[in-house]
Amino acid sequence: MAKKSKRGTGRPGSDRAERVAARKARQAQALAAPARPFAGLAAECDIVALRAFVASATASVTVHGEAGSNAVSLATILPGAVQALTRDLGGSVEGLVALQTEFEGSDIPGELAHALRWASRAEAGAPYEPRPEDTDVDGAEADGEADLAATFGADTTLDITLHDDFSWWFADSADISPDIAAMIEQASESILPTARIVGENLSGAPWWVDAGERAHVRWVRPEAEDDVMTALARLHAAGKLTLGEGSKFAGSFRTHGLLVPVFDLDNEMHHEEWTAPCARFEADLADALAQTGDLTGEQRRSRDGIRGRQVTLR
Repeated sequence: MAKKSKRGTGRPGSDRAERVAARKARQAQALAAPARPFAGLAAECDIVALRAFVASATASVTVHGEAGSNAVSLATILPGAVQALTRDLGGSVEGLVALQTEFEGSDIPGELAHALRWASRAEAGAPYEPRPEDTDVDGAEADGEADLAATFGADTTLDITLHDDFSWWFADSADISPDIAAMIEQASESILPTARIVGENLSGAPWWVDAGERAHVRWVRPEAEDDVMTALARLHAAGKLTLGEGSKFAGSFRTHGLLVPVFDLDNEMHHEEWTAPCARFEADLADALAQTGDLTGEQRRSRDGIRGRQVTLR
């Protein structure tokens, strides 16, 4: 007698059929998701950084519209990777909304808006209630990005607080068990020294991190991806794709519809010492972005080389 196949039959209810259906659903969801979910927000580049690569940070925000009275903060990640939580601060309630979490649907802006409004209203310790499928934050038909702009404030910028550990996950008065304390300590060990480079004329969000043997600047750019790529190619061909002495262009990655150039740095220099070099690069990049002529052969080769080292983060 022939051996029975170990693979699923493909019939509804079989393991293989369920896996195929789940994979197709994820692919369809990815295609439906907006390429640039936070477009139109003044804080877009910092939101992308907090969602993509900053380890431990919070930013207090004001929830607009029909909001409750809770103080609300955006956070990089929360314990258990939950989307949102509320906690008692001794007479007041604080809501925290995570950016580094898997949202249920493709409408990330709408789900984030829903989480922000929930965090502003919910009682301390209440379990998070995800947004029902196919609805906006108030159950009506609406565009997700408009929901987030109305809830968060399109012109809002973030005053970000960086943390050396994850002790902020719990209120100061919380009774933390030894197991939870050990969990916090273990999670905190992965945090690298990080800083936001701030300058009057710096566009987007340049972030510095000390990775040990070297440091890096990851610069989330607000311009269209193709425009930044073309400008980087012009600078590379001209020998200007650098932050100066002690730096080297390492490549770039794409995330949430934005391009992020990355520079390797001398980690003996403090992050504040890179403010002036970043300002010089900003000026060079602005000049390159303003050029509209066709690329030369050398510039096209530079662009191909940069693209060859590019990766995409979701």
